[in-house]
Amino acid sequence: MFVKICGVTRREDAAVAVECGAQAIGFVFWPGSPRAIDPLRARTIVRGLPPFVTPVGVFVNQPIEYVRQIATLVGLGVVQLHGDESVGYAAALERPVLKAMTVDVAGGPAAEGWPTATTMILLDAHDPVRRGGTGRTIDWRGAAAVASRRRIMLAGGLNPDNVADAISAVQPFGIDVSSGVEQAPGVKDPGRLRSLFEAIS
Repeated sequence: MFVKICGVTRREDAAVAVECGAQAIGFVFWPGSPRAIDPLRARTIVRGLPPFVTPVGVFVNQPIEYVRQIATLVGLGVVQLHGDESVGYAAALERPVLKAMTVDVAGGPAAEGWPTATTMILLDAHDPVRRGGTGRTIDWRGAAAVASRRRIMLAGGLNPDNVADAISAVQPFGIDVSSGVEQAPGVKDPGRLRSLFEAIS
């Protein structure tokens, strides 16, 4: 199971996540998030990651040139788009993209335009204000229907107590966890991180 731990703001949290088995670490570069991180701080954390761990940058309706600049500065392997970005916007980034969608959108015709070769869909709860990290679970049955058609990452309220059931129900390519392993927004709980990985092992 591919695991991304998102909303990381501290080097020690990234280190514990990697030690537990995380294959991707997510950094939020949208200033509206309580987990937002300064790009230079993120770059320092990224430089300490093993080469097999993918740094992911989260953006919400931000200018393409800004996203490109941050991706280059930090050394991002994947750009996560959590706003209303278009297929054309994503293509212009010229990087692998993780596109956040609700189950309803991902299960409809709008998702068909996103190329599977360069874009993976992240299924998450809808929140027009917070955008992500809400702690709310999504419709796993609907998510499973989407996962049967294309590779997806599953997000939305995942935590050590429900992650095994979520994986069993949805059969996603991977999971994306943020608030479910936190002490506070942007501050991960080492014990909950370890419990999460124990639950999916």
